[in-house]
Amino acid sequence: MDRRLFLRNGGLTGLALSTLSLSACSTEAKQDENSEASPTDTPDAFELNEVTIGELQNKMSSGQLTARAITELYLKRIEAIDQKGPRLQAVIEVNPDALALADALDKERKAGKVRGPLHGIPVLIKDNIDSGDKMQTTAGALALAGHKAAQDAFIVKKLREAGAVLLGKTNLSEWANFRSTRSTSGWSSRGGQTKNAYILDRTPSGSSSGSGVAVSANLCAVAIGTETDGSVVSPASCSGIVGIKPTVGLLSRTGIIPISATQDTAGPMARTVRDAAILLGALAGVDPADAVTQESAGKAQPDYTRFLDDNGLKGKRIGVEKGHLKGESDAVPLFQQAVALLKAQGATIVEVDVEKQTDSLGEAEYNVLLYEFKDGVNKYLAGANAPVKTLQDVIAFNARNKAKAMPFFQQEILEASQKLDDLASPKYQAFLRKSHNGARQALDGVLSQNKLDAIVAITNSPSPCIDLVNGDTWKGPGFSSPAAMAGYPHITVPMGLAHGLPVGLSFVGPAYAEASLLTLAYAYEQASKQRTAPTFRAPLVG
Repeated sequence: MDRRLFLRNGGLTGLALSTLSLSACSTEAKQDENSEASPTDTPDAFELNEVTIGELQNKMSSGQLTARAITELYLKRIEAIDQKGPRLQAVIEVNPDALALADALDKERKAGKVRGPLHGIPVLIKDNIDSGDKMQTTAGALALAGHKAAQDAFIVKKLREAGAVLLGKTNLSEWANFRSTRSTSGWSSRGGQTKNAYILDRTPSGSSSGSGVAVSANLCAVAIGTETDGSVVSPASCSGIVGIKPTVGLLSRTGIIPISATQDTAGPMARTVRDAAILLGALAGVDPADAVTQESAGKAQPDYTRFLDDNGLKGKRIGVEKGHLKGESDAVPLFQQAVALLKAQGATIVEVDVEKQTDSLGEAEYNVLLYEFKDGVNKYLAGANAPVKTLQDVIAFNARNKAKAMPFFQQEILEASQKLDDLASPKYQAFLRKSHNGARQALDGVLSQNKLDAIVAITNSPSPCIDLVNGDTWKGPGFSSPAAMAGYPHITVPMGLAHGLPVGLSFVGPAYAEASLLTLAYAYEQASKQRTAPTFRAPLVG
């Protein structure tokens, strides 16, 4: 069960209503009233289009560009197509200190100090991740507007230590899409609606909507999202990029507005597997304030790029989710082609059925998240500088400010969470055992019994329409939940386009198998070359 299904079917400041279709997709293509340029089917000529981290490093080391020049180019890009033009609304806030950070890193480079592959590289982070600077951390919620964290999240400290330029924060599905059963992915009361960069009235998915769109539309070099169930891999799939949901425990969650202590993790989002691997290595590390990261000691790799191999599929045994090999979804033919390519690259293909064992765990997972959300949010707000101090305060704020905070969908999930007991509840413990242990047993069993290196599946189907009246209405396969419930790693790589909309191929493995999954994902990426830059197309017309 995909997270988007349990939210929907069992993943107003700044909002211009005239720019959106309020129920289903537009029936005619017309220019956004607030746009300053028409959507186009022709790739634009942005100087840094599709540039990689390695290419940016070469430009800086040769003196062709500086970190400041690169940062300026991305800031202009954000202004041109995120705030104007097609108005993607992927970036909720730019960092007023970005150029100063770039200048300082240029001085270090000039003095002979280069911290590593991220030195001088502009990175965007999701707006539920603390930064101890002038930017806000709000999870897209008006209830948290004005909140500025006292210090960096642990992974943001790691980013700064690696020499990255913190470019800004990205919009998201409000409260990481854990507010309503009828929510619309990519919409927040603070940031408005993020658009899919491929076809503008299609959903970017969520909850890391802005991070996915920003990377795909070349608003940054790489970005960071967060996932509980599908919130990195689904928007990555819909934005035609690489997304990594690491093993829970590989990356610290300290300083990240939570949903679930057992499923939450941050994760890299990039246009290439190599760039995602670079970012993953920079973020990984044991955090004394996040006990689960102790499990990663000796397992995290400082450099995941050393596992990238063009021939990495040769001799591997790959489990293929057999239910995804048939059906009416336009993603199915792409999956069939991907499986044929895996085989052609030397992999042995074994059909498996993981979903048969995990689909029944969805209700238990949802209840786990309800219990853990209340506990986690109350702890986060108690130590924050936010105007609200508890989940009950958030609910009350939204009720008082309904016209702006809840103009479309409500807050049933927040209210349901608030009514529950604490984590000592026997009901919570039973739900956790069922979802977490059940998913691990299913994945471990399939992997070991078939002697598999990984399981592959369709990440999700092509993006449906943005629908603020009815909420998300996904159809077709998706594969985020098994790895999410188990806390296991999941990587998605572009698999192709269906009607101009991207679809991703998922690679899932056991705990701390990021290195081996990256080997497989990179080999597939290099053999398939399915990444296609978006062209900001107007709505499809019959």
